Amino acid sequence: MIVCEFSIVPLGVGESVSEHVAACLEIVRKSGLPHELTAMGTLIEGDWDAVMEVVGACHAAVRARATRVLTTVRIDDREAPPGRLEAKLRSVETKVRRPR
Repeated sequence: MIVCEFSIVPLGVGESVSEHVAACLEIVRKSGLPHELTAMGTLIEGDWDAVMEVVGACHAAVRARATRVLTTVRIDDREAPPGRLEAKLRSVETKVRRPR
């Protein structure tokens, strides 16, 4: 099980990229994998192949709309049960005594 944070930035399309982010979010949602959209990227959890397939599909979707794309990927690979997106947040919140 991995947790992946990725961001895809189309270059040369102007200042706003929300249209491109929305196209990626549709792909992520259709995957059925646990995910979280943040202001700076997207978190997704699953097995390596499933996650990389989603990231690749998102990259391809944005690349089809822009002549240049910058994709950044960070991966946390650990033997752990599913549900790490929530578990990681709960762990920190518990330590600061503000349960989620």
